[in-house]
Amino acid sequence: MKKPLTLADVQKFENMEFLAKQLVEGFITGLHQSPYHGFSVEFSEHRLYNSGESTRHIDWKVFARTDKLFVKRYEEETNLRCHILLDVSPSMYYPTDNNGKITFSALCAAAMATLLRRQRDAVGVVTFTDKIELQTPVRSTASHLHSLLILLQKQLQEKPVAKDTNVAEVIHQIAQQIPKRSLVVIFSDMLGRHDNIDAIFSALQHLRHQNHEVLIFHVMDRKTEEEFDFAERPYVFVDVETGQELKLQPSQVREQYKLAVESFKQDLVLKCGQYKIDFVPVDISEPFDKVLYSYLVKRAKVR
Repeated sequence: MKKPLTLADVQKFENMEFLAKQLVEGFITGLHQSPYHGFSVEFSEHRLYNSGESTRHIDWKVFARTDKLFVKRYEEETNLRCHILLDVSPSMYYPTDNNGKITFSALCAAAMATLLRRQRDAVGVVTFTDKIELQTPVRSTASHLHSLLILLQKQLQEKPVAKDTNVAEVIHQIAQQIPKRSLVVIFSDMLGRHDNIDAIFSALQHLRHQNHEVLIFHVMDRKTEEEFDFAERPYVFVDVETGQELKLQPSQVREQYKLAVESFKQDLVLKCGQYKIDFVPVDISEPFDKVLYSYLVKRAKVR
C-alpha cells in the first residue's frame, strides 16, 4: 500500500492542485484496500442499494467487482452545499518553522473541495481571523474549484497578521448568510483571547438552529500544544496573537498547562456531543486520511 501523504511531504511541493489530487487519489486507493471498501470510489457516483427498491438502476459492473449492490446516483441526488471555514489567525501559523497548522488545514480543505467537486457538490471557502477575511461563492464548477485551490495556495504564502481569533463572531455571521441547509466544515485550533466556550457554542447552536450540519476539525500540534513536550531548558514563550512573552522552563508549568488544555478540549467534546456536532481532534503530525474519512462519514449522515 502506498505510504499516506504527510505534512513533511507537503514541504517539498508548492502546487496545491497537484497535492490535493495526489491526496484524494491516494485516499481513494487506500479505501479500496481497506475494510471500508463500501466507501470507495463508488461514493462519487453511486450509493448502496436499499432492499425493496427497483433494481432498474443497479450497476452490475460494480457488483461484479465488489460483490456489493450499488445504484447509480443522479444529479438531483448530489446537491450538497458545503462551506469550508479556515482559521487564518496567527496561532494557525504555528509551528513557525513550517507554518504547520495552516499548511495542514489548507491542504485538507483543498482535498475536501476536490472530493466535493468529484461528487458534483457545491463548495465555498471562508477565511477568518477576528472577522471574515475572504468569502467565495458556493459553486460546483471545475473553474471554481481551480480558483479555490489557487486561493488556498496563496494563503500559505501570506504572513500572519497580528489579529485575534474570534470563531464565535464569524460563525454567527455565516449562520445568518447561508440560505439553504448546508454542511459547514471548520478548521481551527479554537484559540483566541476573546473566545470562550459559551460564546463559541452559542454560535454553533445558531448554525444547528438553522438546520445546518457542522463538522469541526480541531487542528493542533499535539506534541507541543497538548503535551507541552519541550526539552528541559530556559525558553521565552511568545503568544503569537498578542506578542506577550513569558520566560520559564517547561517543567514549571507543564502539568498545569496540560490540565488546562485537556479541560478546554473536554468542554468542546461534551458541548459538541450535546448539539450533535461532529468534533474531530486532529494532530498535524498524522496523515491526512483521518480528515477525509471523517468528512465522508459526515457526508453520508447529511443525506
